[in-house]
Amino acid sequence: MPSNDNFSRLSDDELVAEAKRLAHGEREATVRLITCLAELDARRLYLGAGFSSLFTYCTEVLRLSEHAAFHRITAARTARRFPVLLRMLAEGSLNLTSVRLLAPHLDEDNQEELRSAATGKSRRELEELLARRFPQPDVASSIRKLPGPRPTLEASALPLEGGATVASPSDPGATPVSQAEEGSGGPPRSPALSAPVPSSAFRPVVTPLAPDRYQITFAAGAETREKLLLAQDLLRHTIPSGDTAAIVDRALTALLRDLAREKFAMVEQPRSRRGPAKPPSGSRHVPAAVKRAVWVRDLGRCAFVSERGRRCNERGFVEFHHVHPYAAGGPATPENIQLRCRAHNGYEADLFFGPASRPPESATRPGPSCVVVTQPRTDDARREPDSVQQCPSLGRSRWTFSRRSAYPGKPA
Repeated sequence: MPSNDNFSRLSDDELVAEAKRLAHGEREATVRLITCLAELDARRLYLGAGFSSLFTYCTEVLRLSEHAAFHRITAARTARRFPVLLRMLAEGSLNLTSVRLLAPHLDEDNQEELRSAATGKSRRELEELLARRFPQPDVASSIRKLPGPRPTLEASALPLEGGATVASPSDPGATPVSQAEEGSGGPPRSPALSAPVPSSAFRPVVTPLAPDRYQITFAAGAETREKLLLAQDLLRHTIPSGDTAAIVDRALTALLRDLAREKFAMVEQPRSRRGPAKPPSGSRHVPAAVKRAVWVRDLGRCAFVSERGRRCNERGFVEFHHVHPYAAGGPATPENIQLRCRAHNGYEADLFFGPASRPPESATRPGPSCVVVTQPRTDDARREPDSVQQCPSLGRSRWTFSRRSAYPGKPA
C-alpha cells in the first residue's frame, strides 16, 4: 500500500482506484467493529470494566467520538436482529446513517421491503421515504426565546469522583447523542457545569413529517420576530389564525418574485423584441432573455456532465458559463450559455486555459466574467423542480421558530 508521500506520484486513474480500495477497506473494518460491539454488548463486558454503559466504554476506552459511538452501537444492536444489514454495510448499499434512521421502524414483516427501498438512498431521500411510510402529525407553530450567554466554568477541566471528567459541553450534539443512546445510567451533570449552546449552533432544520409536510426549525433575530408578529397582525383578515407557515409562504412567494425580476428581468409580460437579444460588441453582458431561457432549460442547476454521464445538479452559487469561452470569442447566446456551479465553472476554465492561467483564488471566487446566481439548497437537490421557484434558506440568530409547512417546491 502506498504511503502518504507516494499518493502524489500516482496517476489520476491509480489515485481514484486507490481511494475506492481504501473506502472499501474502511467499510469492512467498520463492519468488523460493529460485529465486535454487538458481542461485547451481549456479554455486557463494559460493566466489569467499570463503565455503566457501552456508550461510555466506546468513548473513553475505544476513543470513538460520541457521534461515531452512537451510530455504531445503534447499528450493532439492529444488526443482531437483522444480520443482513452487516453485508449491506460492507457493500456500501447502506451506511450507518441509513441504519440509524431505519432502526426504529424495522420489524420482521417490513424489514425486507424497507431495506430494498433504502438501498443507495441519501439521508434526505430516506427521511422522505420514511415520512411517506410512517407519517407523523403536524407540529404546532411556536416561538421561544433562547437563553442568553452567561459565564460558565470549563467543564472539561473539572474532575468527578473516580477520576472521571465531565465532557466539554461545547459540542451541541453531545448531550442529545448520549441521552438518545443510553436513556439512563450515565453520571448526571451538575447544573452549574451546564453551558449554553451558542446561537451559531442552532442550524436550520427541515424534518419530513408526512407526504408534502415538513417541520422547519430555525433561529432568527428579534427584528425578524417583530416582523413576523407585525405580518400576523396585518394579515388577520386574510389569515385569522395567524398561521406562521401561511405567512412565511406568502413572504417567500413575494421574495422569489422580486428576485426573479432583479436577476432575470422576469416579468409577466416581457417586452417583445424584433430579433434575438445581442449584447454589445466586446461586452461580457448576458442579456436577460438569455438568462431566463438558460435558467428554465437547465432547471436552475449546474448542467456539467461527466464523461460517465453523471450530471452535477448543484444548486448553490450557480453561474452562467460560456461553453465556448468568452475570451475565445464565445457569444452570449442560449446555445453557448449553460449553468455551472462555481467549482465546475472554474474546473472547465482550468481545462481550457490551464491552471496556471488563472489566479489560485478564482476557483472559489467568481471572476469578472461570471454572473453569479445564488440559490440555496432545497430539501432534496435531486428532485426535479416543477418551476424555478425554490425554497431559500432562512436566517438565524437568537430566536427559534418551529412551524408546520407545506412543501414549497410546488406552487399553489
